[in-house]
Amino acid sequence: MLEKMFYPASVAVIGASQEKGKVGRDVLNNLIEEFKGAIYPINPKATEIEGIKCYKSVLDVPGSIDLAVIVIPARFVAQAVKECGEKGIKNVIIISAGFKEVGVEGARLENEVKEVAKSYGIRIVGPNCLGVLNTYSGCNASFAKKMPPRGHMSIISQSGALGTAILDWSEKTDIGFANFVSFGNKADLNEIDFMQAWKDDKETNIILAYLESITDGQRFINVAREVSREKPIVIIKSGRTSAGARAASSHTGSLAGADAAYDSAFAQCGVIRAETMDEFFDLAGGFSNQPIPKGDRVCIVTNAGGPGIIATDACERYGLKIATLSTETVDKLKTTLPPAANFYNPVDVLGDAPARLYEFALNTVLADDGVDGVIVVATPQSMTDPVGIAEVIAKAKKTTDKPILPCFVGGVVMDEGVKVLRKYKLLNYNAPERAAYTMRMLTKYNSIRNRVFEKPRQFEVDKDTVRKVIDDARKAGISVLGLEALPVLEAYGIPTLKYRIVDSADKAVATAKEFGYPVVMKIVSPQIVHKSDVGGVRVGLDSDEAVLNAYNKMMRDVKVAVPHCQISGVLIQQMAVGGKEVILGVNRDPQFGPLIMFGLGGIYVEVLKDVQFRVAPLSEHDALGMIYGIKAHQLLEGVRGEKPADIEKLVEFLQRLSQLVTDFPEILELDINPVKVYEKGTGCLALDARMTIS
Repeated sequence: MLEKMFYPASVAVIGASQEKGKVGRDVLNNLIEEFKGAIYPINPKATEIEGIKCYKSVLDVPGSIDLAVIVIPARFVAQAVKECGEKGIKNVIIISAGFKEVGVEGARLENEVKEVAKSYGIRIVGPNCLGVLNTYSGCNASFAKKMPPRGHMSIISQSGALGTAILDWSEKTDIGFANFVSFGNKADLNEIDFMQAWKDDKETNIILAYLESITDGQRFINVAREVSREKPIVIIKSGRTSAGARAASSHTGSLAGADAAYDSAFAQCGVIRAETMDEFFDLAGGFSNQPIPKGDRVCIVTNAGGPGIIATDACERYGLKIATLSTETVDKLKTTLPPAANFYNPVDVLGDAPARLYEFALNTVLADDGVDGVIVVATPQSMTDPVGIAEVIAKAKKTTDKPILPCFVGGVVMDEGVKVLRKYKLLNYNAPERAAYTMRMLTKYNSIRNRVFEKPRQFEVDKDTVRKVIDDARKAGISVLGLEALPVLEAYGIPTLKYRIVDSADKAVATAKEFGYPVVMKIVSPQIVHKSDVGGVRVGLDSDEAVLNAYNKMMRDVKVAVPHCQISGVLIQQMAVGGKEVILGVNRDPQFGPLIMFGLGGIYVEVLKDVQFRVAPLSEHDALGMIYGIKAHQLLEGVRGEKPADIEKLVEFLQRLSQLVTDFPEILELDINPVKVYEKGTGCLALDARMTIS
């Protein structure tokens, strides 16, 4: 669909300037430098620029035009796009600024441009962007300073300035690009469109992105799941600690923070998230030019014990396995390495090792079937030959399908070796931790591309009851439902204890006798969120007298604590005995939709914050990942003689909740706290709920 955006046969530059230093002139010069197709400068005040004939409008150009680049003031852009439409141009890059990024009038202009483009079926990159380039077609339709080296990265950047920094890094390291897109305001084309376009691009090995936001969360997840099975997607997402993130009043909302939805969505769809720019660049180099390992068993070859141990610690910290070398490998190493060398992993060839010993050790461990990847550590000692070691690594890389990550630690002495690595398109990791991190992400991608995405389970449910509860609440002007939300859970097959809401002490006693002692009593009021804080909860009531006294005292205490609250009565509920307490919750994210939370329940959840999030709808794999993702999951599996909890029913509970909030987007927040999880085979029970509707 976007092939001619990257591989055009002809390009028009609308706003090509005669004046050097203007953006319109820079774009034109960039095209002239390498692009072999037809170039049409559009400038009504010039007859030619750089010896190329100018045209007053694209409508005056003979023949077809595949791509137009617009670099004129914002107020004239809509007309230029209209003329592109009349000319039959389907791909337009709008570099011009002055749109929604500058305020209301700019937003109006941008909407006008979008409407014109839509009416002609034109796809737009921008406005307010750096532009687009492809190193294989030679089309540099941007105002970047120069074309980067060819390579196999394709990158999307929401920041033009950061985009230029990435291009400069590429020039320094020789880790080249296939495609680069700066899409600015994302008026039309966005990150999802380019991921789809590059999925089948033969020159793209890895898709990288710097994003500040995601346009359509659910579509992003679906597309990224498909693309990530073919090519790794690495994203650095800014704004993770935004002070403007909504601080919801519910447990789930307050724990979710600004960034939990992105973390969860990326994990669910196979995106690898870089936390820092260093990680971003390290992964770019690793995925561009290293093979994907078949497993996570790593061998370290080093000329120094200390850095070798640091590398070992880093590998274990990132969850890699330190490979156990076979007897045959160890015996072979002993035939050539000095007696004082370490023949086990890490393999220490000693500080005076020449390049030939590195070569011998590296080839020997690569031949071991128990090794999936190698980190080669080299430090500047008196006999160190950085250039020779770099040549050894480059030579070995040509003969193996296992990744070899060079880690040349130091400065001036090691620089010549780093330059040789660069010649072979190999990125140097100047600290063992960076090499270990990159190796971990390479192994992680191996599991991502082999992952099977399950379809969420669908249950038989009673939607009519839920619809009635929501409609009745809206008619009554209520947006927050407490215990009144329990029928909603029951309608979706989420089990609760017997309960009844009553409005007098006598009815409370009669209900308790009917249910059987002991019982729990809870205040029912839409204004009271945390009932126990205002004396609104009594547990273990075991007689008529206890229920009567609790009712009267609760009414007094609550009215003192919250004088103007509206009290509907109290809820009498069977007392839950035994089981483990967990919390389930939902907070609706503006980009991705319903965000499901799972963690330890009761009053400790906000203190310990031992929680996991996933974006609905949930598969069984997602639900299990949430349960086993909390630090305290062993408590559910059974410790110190305790029987395991009913994890199978808990998975079903999570999936039913996921289906509920997917079916009813009006549910903005929903906390179910606590949920009692009983022994395996005996199920789960929801004891309390709080639901916010739009």
